[in-house]
Amino acid sequence: MKRLPILALILTLAALPAIARAETYGAGVTLTETTSIAKILADPDAYVGKTVRIEGRVLEVCPKKGCWMELSEDPQGKGPARLRVKVEDDVIVFPVTAEGKLAVAEGVVEAIPMTREQYTGWLAHLAEERGQTFDPASVGEGPFRLFQIRGTGARIETPTSGQ
Repeated sequence: MKRLPILALILTLAALPAIARAETYGAGVTLTETTSIAKILADPDAYVGKTVRIEGRVLEVCPKKGCWMELSEDPQGKGPARLRVKVEDDVIVFPVTAEGKLAVAEGVVEAIPMTREQYTGWLAHLAEERGQTFDPASVGEGPFRLFQIRGTGARIETPTSGQ
């Protein structure tokens, strides 16, 4: 009978490498209630200026400074419900290795109004960061506003060694 608890302990310890841990960035995440990205995008003006917590898979991270990450509620990252979490440059740095991992982020929803020129410049900047070409003629007519979360903190799942 003494072997049964020891065997259970060994099996439990053997399973530990499969458990993910979370790396905290910035002020971390203090809110307990998650707001759906789709819900925010369905009526973004209702959330502008409010602090929210979102969850999702990291689709992309700023390749130059780690100053933003884009989250998707779709586990495969193919759905339209995606939102960028932008942080202050060099204050919080998201690692590019976070791409594909699960994350929880907290911050204030903001709307950034733009002229067509500004919006076109923004899209050109994104294309440059990704090493892609951009055709300004592909931009339709406005109004142009970007919605994002001004991030204050996040947690990104990191598999432990052995995974």
